[in-house]
Amino acid sequence: MMERSNHKYWVPALERAHEVLHCLAARPSKMRMMDLVSETGINKSTMFSLLQTMEKLQWVHREKGETYALGPVFATLGRAYFSGIDLVGQFHRLAANAAERVGETVQLARLEGTDILYLAKREAPAPVRIVSEPGMRIPAYATAMGKALLSHLSDEQVRGLFANAEFERFTEKTVSSAEALIGQLARVRHAGYAVDEEEIVIGIACIAAAVRDPAGVPVAAVSFTIPLARWEAKKPDARSEVLRLAEQLSFLQ
Repeated sequence: MMERSNHKYWVPALERAHEVLHCLAARPSKMRMMDLVSETGINKSTMFSLLQTMEKLQWVHREKGETYALGPVFATLGRAYFSGIDLVGQFHRLAANAAERVGETVQLARLEGTDILYLAKREAPAPVRIVSEPGMRIPAYATAMGKALLSHLSDEQVRGLFANAEFERFTEKTVSSAEALIGQLARVRHAGYAVDEEEIVIGIACIAAAVRDPAGVPVAAVSFTIPLARWEAKKPDARSEVLRLAEQLSFLQ
């Protein structure tokens, strides 16, 4: 329960909605209406009205199993929030040390529909230069950063997002369907980070983690891009560093 600094202007319905949203951010796609009633102490009839209203406003999304997840409006609000802060500047300040410690290129991107949009990168001194540049778009399903961000959506949201998408095969390892992607995302959720091994470019692997806002909603992702010849040797350090960088950027929001 939040501390009420001024009871006179307090709006109880907003406080209840706030509690519900935080429950869903902590346990996406896990809670049904009665779970939320039990968790928050809000009575059943009030919770029913709240969820009906929030669903119409796209604050929440009701899934086939009658569980709830945060709705698509928060993706829009998250992008608007990040447009008002210097995320790219924060990335450059922190990524220099991360790139130096791992000795590989680190990148920042956000989800734009079914693509990721590259925002920034910090090159590591290496004979192989990564061709991705800020402003480039790449299908999210074929990239570690894309999967790190998509993993925070429910299976139904992923199916809806890619309902009309064509899964271009960049290599023979590129995922070829929404159902195959959903299977990969389950493993990403379990691990807490995402990888792609030659799914977008032969001979290149990536490892990525999501950057979150204060409510726990992912708004960007960071990744290391590593030639396959160095992948197995560098993967443990890259995993630690990408999780550290994602946490640092999340903490600063």
